[in-house]
Amino acid sequence: MPTTAAPNYNAAVENRVIVITGCTAVGKGALARALAATLGAEIVSADSMKVYRGMDIGTAKPSPEVRATLPHHLIDVADPCEPFNAARFVELADHAVTAIHARGRPVVAVGGTMLYLKCWYAGLFAGPSADPSVRAEIRRRVADEGLDALHAELARIDPAAAARIHRHDLRRIERALEVYRATGRPIGELQQQWDRAELRRPDWRWRLIGVQRDRENLNRRINARVKRMLAGGLVDEARRIWSDPRGVGPQASQAVGYAELFAHFEGRLTLDDALEQTKIHSRRLAKHQRTWLKRMADVNWLDAGDAEDGAELLPRTLEVLG
Repeated sequence: MPTTAAPNYNAAVENRVIVITGCTAVGKGALARALAATLGAEIVSADSMKVYRGMDIGTAKPSPEVRATLPHHLIDVADPCEPFNAARFVELADHAVTAIHARGRPVVAVGGTMLYLKCWYAGLFAGPSADPSVRAEIRRRVADEGLDALHAELARIDPAAAARIHRHDLRRIERALEVYRATGRPIGELQQQWDRAELRRPDWRWRLIGVQRDRENLNRRINARVKRMLAGGLVDEARRIWSDPRGVGPQASQAVGYAELFAHFEGRLTLDDALEQTKIHSRRLAKHQRTWLKRMADVNWLDAGDAEDGAELLPRTLEVLG
């Protein structure tokens, strides 16, 4: 993809933040790249797993060649052993957009991590949706370590919540830990909501564009993507991460495609079962994303129909942008 010089946009265009979102495998990445090349924009990734170095195949990162010609941000900013959360994403995304606008370019943000987008765009939320993988991990720890150990952990990271929550109240301990794991913020702080004026940038011109497909079409694309990843070396990539002596952090270990292969390496799943579970969990992720998107206001929807490549939606996207 050739490098596109920044057009001579007026200030009203230069401070745009165009968000391309949708379910996993819907084709939003290809559309975002085509749009950025056309507008002379730079891309900000809003994907909670593309932040991790070495997790390339399973997160469908753009190739090094593409990234060499089309600037991308918030990709490869953490190691898989490190924690990463919504608060950190908002901080880095704000810095990236400010720098891009200073260069006189608009921003195309792309990703399907709805919690990150919601925190960044709206600047408030009542708390992340329940995460079955996090809850399963907490339940395993309760069985292995006991509930007192979990309450002690909560006391370290969120003393106010620990003071309110009885040490035998599994449900509330579980929720408080889950929220902190997802956001890096104490649950009490989030229950008061983030200051909208503080986080939302009034000088940025936001436009949200969502790409959607019918479920049968999307499921076929998910299955095809898993096959491509397998052929592209996903198993070897996952094994390198799993074998890292530094370990895998709680966020990276939950990534669809990796978590299932980690279970295979640990002898808990056959390879065939791990790949089938990856497809199932990808479909569940898409369902979770659809639920979030229904609650997001001001999304301009594009139906991908039979388009195989998201870039085919570029003309309609430009019409929406006006």
